[in-house]
Amino acid sequence: MSLSPISKNGLILSAFALVTTALVALVHDFTAPQIERQEQQQLITTLEHLFPAGSYNNDLFNECILVTSEQFLGRPTPQKAFIARFNDEPVGIAIESTAPDGYNGSIDIIVGILSDGTTAGVRVLNHKETPGLGDKIELRKSNWVMAFDRKQLADENDPLWKVKKDGGQFDQFTGATITPRSVVKAVKNTLLFYQQHQARLFDNQPGCGGDK
Repeated sequence: MSLSPISKNGLILSAFALVTTALVALVHDFTAPQIERQEQQQLITTLEHLFPAGSYNNDLFNECILVTSEQFLGRPTPQKAFIARFNDEPVGIAIESTAPDGYNGSIDIIVGILSDGTTAGVRVLNHKETPGLGDKIELRKSNWVMAFDRKQLADENDPLWKVKKDGGQFDQFTGATITPRSVVKAVKNTLLFYQQHQARLFDNQPGCGGDK
């Protein structure tokens, strides 16, 4: 029994779809571990910028704990935090956090905090902000994020923790106030989280799943 041209075309299209799906799956399986390693190395480099060599002597990347606070860290799911120690004494912590109210969606950041509550630094991990405007939160685009270095938060009502347009100490971008405003708020909330949970954070046992 011969197939009609329509049936033949349908079979050809189905076979092509199956082959394409299989190829995509193979490419994903092949590249996923490499992408994961690259992301891991990028995070390790970021941590080393926040806590330079000599300021700690533990395995910073693997001293990872999971923390959760939608109120302060911007999402309901666990975030990672990396504890820096020198001779087993905690000297700081780098906490991943999210600004949920960026101009084009969530902005993922990591906030380095010294044990006395002073910021070691802030870096942006992921965002979708407007190129040429909001993307100035990236260190490779501008040094704006360096303004967080060695800053302290007095309390929840500290008036300095706003952009200058709102009466604070941090610059906004020309034509893009929403992005820096959301990042400043996220860093402030991360510091508040640290202030309220400092002792518990440093007492937690390391464990972030696949990172070990």
